[in-house]
Amino acid sequence: MDWGMKNRLSQLIKPDGHCFFMPIDHGYFQGPTTGLENPAETIKPLLPYYDALFCTRGVLRSVIDAANTKPIILRVSGGTSMAGKDLADEGLTTSIEEIIRLNVSAVGVSVFVGSDYEKQTLLNLSNMVNLCENYGIPVMAVTAVGKELDKRDARYLALSCRIAAELGARVVKTYWCEEGFEKVVKGCPVPVVMAGGPKCESETDVFKFVYDGMQKGAIGINLGRNVWQSPHPLGVARALQAIIHENADAKKAQEIFQEVKSKGKK
Repeated sequence: MDWGMKNRLSQLIKPDGHCFFMPIDHGYFQGPTTGLENPAETIKPLLPYYDALFCTRGVLRSVIDAANTKPIILRVSGGTSMAGKDLADEGLTTSIEEIIRLNVSAVGVSVFVGSDYEKQTLLNLSNMVNLCENYGIPVMAVTAVGKELDKRDARYLALSCRIAAELGARVVKTYWCEEGFEKVVKGCPVPVVMAGGPKCESETDVFKFVYDGMQKGAIGINLGRNVWQSPHPLGVARALQAIIHENADAKKAQEIFQEVKSKGKK
């Protein structure tokens, strides 16, 4: 692995081998998502807790302070919306020149395995890997299932993650599943990061699934809505940081959350 690739990955994955990514890219298909109406305002108090930010070039340029931010993972696939026929019908939205110009640490591409656009999105990933490897820029594959949440089982996730790794992704973002998640991780030869998915019913549910996934081999999380849509985002972020980087279990994370909440910090 070249020095540039190692350097960028080391910005994203901390010395303990773990990571906490904060996605705010939802607007690329959802528009002004609740909690992200003003992305700069949303992330500012959370800055101390996450290790990298996952966003689009438009938000990066318009609202992210270039002098005071964390490493950036740039969303480079898209072209669909909630108003359209199929979210899986994605293309690549960003050139390699733009990626280099923005000086990002990595890029993220969604793949929709099993959809009508499986081949198209897998080739999107392959093409981006071909471009980025020339410049030492890691590609994170996002194993998206869209509205077909019934596909979110270990067999499907293991298939998606392995294919993404085989095509050259340096990191794979996927969903946690209650049964067999360790098989998903074990079958993927590159690091696995857990997605948050739809907002959980409680903070306790978030802490439990994140802790379970970390115990089963994930290196970290890429959670957005379950943090910044919470009534107490600082408490959630601090508790998740403790699970990821301080080996806290779900019970300890809940205690940390309550402590931050009791101090009146949202």
